[in-house]
Amino acid sequence: MTSSRPEPTHRSAYRAFRTIPTRWADNDMYGHVNNVVYYGWFDTAVNAMLIDRGVLDIHSGTTIGFVVETHCNYFAPVAFPQTVDIGVRVAHAGTSSVRYDIGVFAEGALEAAAQGHFVHVYVDRDTRRPVPLPAALRRLIETLQT
Repeated sequence: MTSSRPEPTHRSAYRAFRTIPTRWADNDMYGHVNNVVYYGWFDTAVNAMLIDRGVLDIHSGTTIGFVVETHCNYFAPVAFPQTVDIGVRVAHAGTSSVRYDIGVFAEGALEAAAQGHFVHVYVDRDTRRPVPLPAALRRLIETLQT
């Protein structure tokens, strides 16, 4: 089977950023941040942005997002005590789902140390059934699309 490895993206490809400090506990026995931590960064960057921009109310909103797919490619290690900048852009928006592309950048770096995506399906909080993207979320997504 032949597959082509993606190239790291440039910082300029992303529309929004969240700075996150690494923690001592993030490093694994090999001296770099463990791969599972990256998925926490993905979740934090997207959801914090949605909350900050007023389109997601995690406590009483009627629409919530479920992660249904994730993926990550790694290009360069990061380690405590580095700070990382997590870039977010929207690659695709459907009726009830959004694919967020995410880049992990060591502080000041122009190329991603890792990049990936996750897909949110937006559902009704009570029924857990997919719903159309709320208007405010759709407007924000338009500003994040590449």
